[in-house]
Amino acid sequence: MLRNLLIVGIGSFLGGMLRYLISLLMKNFCGQGFPWATLLVNLMGCFLIGLIFGLFSRFNGVNSLWCLLLTTGFCGGFTTFSSFANEGLQLLSSGNVWGFVFYVSVSVILGVALVALAYLLVR
Repeated sequence: MLRNLLIVGIGSFLGGMLRYLISLLMKNFCGQGFPWATLLVNLMGCFLIGLIFGLFSRFNGVNSLWCLLLTTGFCGGFTTFSSFANEGLQLLSSGNVWGFVFYVSVSVILGVALVALAYLLVR
């Protein structure tokens, strides 16, 4: 358990650092009017977690420490949106269409509503 936590922590540290570097670079190129860096990181993270999970699934290594480091750790630290998208795909892949609809709808709608509520509470 401790080993897995450390592996996830190392991956998250590296993913978070890369996300921050990309956001700094994007601000220099795109300015600050639209969250281009977040959009880019989310899309890159989605592609990357799909690629990694697909490769590990292909070679039956989904439960390996490398998979844990790269998916939960690195991609999770890089962007939690990639984990959200991957979990949604897993629901769809298992045939749980209503679970997918519920998960995505509640996550997006309630997530935005809770951000607004928290903002209004402390404002």
